[in-house]
Amino acid sequence: MRDSAGWWRRKSTPAKVETYTRWSFHFFALLEVLAIGLPVLGQMTGSPGVWLLLLVCAHSVVCAVTASRALDWTRGRREQPVRMLWVLGAVTVLVASVAIGIAERGPRGDDVDAAAGSVFVGVLVFGAGTGALAIRRRRRAVALVCGFAGGAVIGGFPLGTALSGALATGLVVLLGAAFLAFTSVFSVWLLNAVYELDAARETRARLAVAEERLRFGRDLHDVVGRNLAVIALKSELAVQLTRRGRDEAVDQMTEVQRIAQETQREVRDVVRGYREADLRSELAGAQGVLTAAGIDCEVTGEPAGLPAEVQSALGWVVREATTNVLRHGDPERCTVTVLTLAERVVLTVENDGALRASDTGGSGLAGLRERLAAVAGTLEAGRVREGVFRLVAEVPLAADVPLAAGEAVS
Repeated sequence: MRDSAGWWRRKSTPAKVETYTRWSFHFFALLEVLAIGLPVLGQMTGSPGVWLLLLVCAHSVVCAVTASRALDWTRGRREQPVRMLWVLGAVTVLVASVAIGIAERGPRGDDVDAAAGSVFVGVLVFGAGTGALAIRRRRRAVALVCGFAGGAVIGGFPLGTALSGALATGLVVLLGAAFLAFTSVFSVWLLNAVYELDAARETRARLAVAEERLRFGRDLHDVVGRNLAVIALKSELAVQLTRRGRDEAVDQMTEVQRIAQETQREVRDVVRGYREADLRSELAGAQGVLTAAGIDCEVTGEPAGLPAEVQSALGWVVREATTNVLRHGDPERCTVTVLTLAERVVLTVENDGALRASDTGGSGLAGLRERLAAVAGTLEAGRVREGVFRLVAEVPLAADVPLAAGEAVS
């Protein structure tokens, strides 16, 4: 039982929706056997009832296979299952024809006619509804449903019904097939929408990273580009003055040295501002992002008063932990706790969507350990119990902690 729950938890949200959709259509195949096939044995005795039950079972299996391949086709994993559609149509016509034959030439009795009629209507309804899964154009799906309904009207006459009864049979098939066809089309639309939303979320994350890189590049260009242009001009001027033996060349090179040192300081400030993260803002951002993703997120603790380098290091821990929860896990609840003690601060991030084993030792956590090491901090991450992943970062509050990684630019 735990293995099955873990298997389900390891799936992404789109994969869960796809699994649910597949097994729903497999349940429809089982429902066909239970609702149409098994009652035949109670209404019809002898070999005709057994054969009719076996044909209904075969039809349900073909429906299940067609549904599975049709879903693969909608996800782009295989070509359109045209052959399976023809097989489904042929098997549907075969079972319906056998039901008509039994009603005409089989044992006499109202129960036999009722059993044959239910099988006739049922296979047409399930056949049309399943076939709509493998049809992309809605007009063709409507034509398929109407064609099966028309076939039901024509097939109703051999069943011994009058015109009104044949029309009623066609109407039942039309309504039942239309309902299953609508369910099929809507399920495919919903599945594709979930995958598209998941892809859009990934794209949005990549765009956010790209936008931040562009911003960082613009800042560096504004700081370095102008100063480098001045350094190049003054260096060229110093070369010309040196060739002429002018003492002003020394003043120009002194100015070049001053501009280079100023540029170094400005670059250090840009990198520090880029790499530092405010812990309060990161906690609020993490709670907002996780809540928007449908995860119940609770943040406790107050980061006020912590040194800037400690807040920066822990802010990066919150960023990476939030990213891991969204990308590698599938939790329903996540708690973030900031506990400030006398000599240290402890940040704990715990969620009930445990990461896969391959995701717990990646470069992200290694990078966090490097950042925390710069402030004499430590990081522990791993499963604490079944289905629960915990990340604990601990940083001392000593006054002589080294500079953060973002400040080590020289």
